[in-house]
Amino acid sequence: MRVHVLGSAAGGGFPQWNCNCRNCDGLRRGTLKARRRTQSSIALSDDGARWLLCNASPDILQQLQDFPALQPARALRDTAIAALLLIDAQIDHSTGLYMLREHRQPLALWCTTPVFEDLTRGNPILDLLKHYCGIDRHEIPLDARPFDIAPMPGLQFTAIPLRSNAPPYSPHRDRPVPGDNIGLLVQSRDSGRRLFYAPGLGEIEPPVWEAMRSADVVLIDGTCWRDDELVALGASKKTARDMGHLPQTGAGGMVEWLAELPSRTRRILIHINNTNPILDEDSAEFAQLRAAGVEVAWDGMDIEL
Repeated sequence: MRVHVLGSAAGGGFPQWNCNCRNCDGLRRGTLKARRRTQSSIALSDDGARWLLCNASPDILQQLQDFPALQPARALRDTAIAALLLIDAQIDHSTGLYMLREHRQPLALWCTTPVFEDLTRGNPILDLLKHYCGIDRHEIPLDARPFDIAPMPGLQFTAIPLRSNAPPYSPHRDRPVPGDNIGLLVQSRDSGRRLFYAPGLGEIEPPVWEAMRSADVVLIDGTCWRDDELVALGASKKTARDMGHLPQTGAGGMVEWLAELPSRTRRILIHINNTNPILDEDSAEFAQLRAAGVEVAWDGMDIEL
């Protein structure tokens, strides 16, 4: 199984267009040792020829240009994207679907029922696409039953419902239901190795922890360093946990959890907010992660399992 990180930032990307925090300002001025990042998305493949897009970010056109494997150029109109899967209905994970409207046949899309409802009601992008390529929708089961995605015969998938939050436009906002947000456990049928992917995670419940412990690579929510990160900057009145993201530090933070994983587990943070000090590769926080054996995902990162 090959995993390619198309985008590693949280909503807004890095630098965020209207933000002048220390990170964004420093990157623009060239005074910060950091990488530009687009909004969170990954691609998975079992053969290197057909790819599953996990989330479709607003930056998808740039991400497709930056990853030539997704444009094999076998015909006048071509793509190596064989299917799409949405782990939630958040703006930064779904609006890239608009940019795929020129597809020559309905987009093969896997999502949960709550995500489908949000994207046909609160933000009716899937209804809009009926006027273009259309959608061939497949439901993701939420009962821990493994499922297959036909173009990816070498991979097996299991959805783990997560405690996080629904989008602001959703009727489930602040009252989440199972399926608003999922983690994805992916196993290679050839190697038996596993990836657990969860860019939005507010609480580590027993099924999530079991999935994390079973995985060889954990690619997981790294949105904020501190719970009050955005509040302290005056950028928001909401904490990381209010928004459905477990911060890295503080009691019960992500770093504590990752330290308890088996030594064989590769630990990688993704969905990094522009305010998070770990974006600065000269920061004490970045050094703390490295000492703990935790990596920070970057656009273009490749992982083999």
